[in-house]
Amino acid sequence: MTPAHGGPAHGGPARRDLQKVADALGPRAGRDQPLGALTTYRVGGRAAVLWEANTEDDLLAARRALFGRRVPVLVLGKGSNLLVADAGFCGLVVRLGPGLNGIDIDGTRVRGGGGVGLPVLARRTVEAGLTGLEWAVGVPGSVGGAVRMNAGGHGSDTAAVLVRYRWVDLAHDAGGDDGPDRLSFGYRTSSVAATEVVVWAEFALRPGPVDDGRRQLSDIVAWRRQHQPGGSNAGSVFANPAGDSAGRLVDAAGLKGFRMGTARVSEKHANFIQADDGGSADDVRRLMDHVAGVVADRFGVVLRPEVRLIGFDRADNGGDR
Repeated sequence: MTPAHGGPAHGGPARRDLQKVADALGPRAGRDQPLGALTTYRVGGRAAVLWEANTEDDLLAARRALFGRRVPVLVLGKGSNLLVADAGFCGLVVRLGPGLNGIDIDGTRVRGGGGVGLPVLARRTVEAGLTGLEWAVGVPGSVGGAVRMNAGGHGSDTAAVLVRYRWVDLAHDAGGDDGPDRLSFGYRTSSVAATEVVVWAEFALRPGPVDDGRRQLSDIVAWRRQHQPGGSNAGSVFANPAGDSAGRLVDAAGLKGFRMGTARVSEKHANFIQADDGGSADDVRRLMDHVAGVVADRFGVVLRPEVRLIGFDRADNGGDR
């Protein structure tokens, strides 16, 4: 199979392949669908083809349609760490639908579908008298994205509780059930490829008093409201460099509140970039580049984007949390 990927498709043959993929998927495949609006930034362009997967069979259908065709593919969960270019994404977007939102609790083991929202999972496990996923209440992503990004916060992360997961690769005849030893977890990273979809993930938790869990959830939500902005953003823009904080560096560079077009650095937290209602994703990207350049010039530190950049001419890195 020709690998699917996260970059733009160009030229007649690629567009013909995209048409063949859409035809193979049939009438359920939407054409020219909003994509930026499905992200927490709420800015950006459209998807050439959008396929909602509610079952593993739907994922396998997408893989069959992609076989042998040079078509970019993007896996979309909650859209909480994506920035989609104003030009959109000229490829196939596979969106995890409600059929992959199930939660099963068996004793201290919890299995969540790849599309389950992390705040929902956190609250369900606390109400079941379990502890270990309270941190997830403050992460507006999905279970599948949490595995791919090793999402975490407040002293814990996905790697600390994951025991098994099921996956399907849309670009190769690969997948199955595996443990976390396959994932090469690091800080907000794993070895999950952009074309690999997490069907479900299983977590090992511990018994805990429900009232204690509720208080912890409330404390985390209150902390995030106090320290992080709301509105249209994708959370932390840059990963923290070793031994330092990206937000501290951006603040020290005097960039809090700095604006480019319809995008600005948050006054509340310098590692957040806000987009105006009806704004431009390309403005957000230009501001990201400017901020990274200023920090590099002043402090000699290269900031690595934590936000996934989709449909731009360079540095595309498909995938979603």
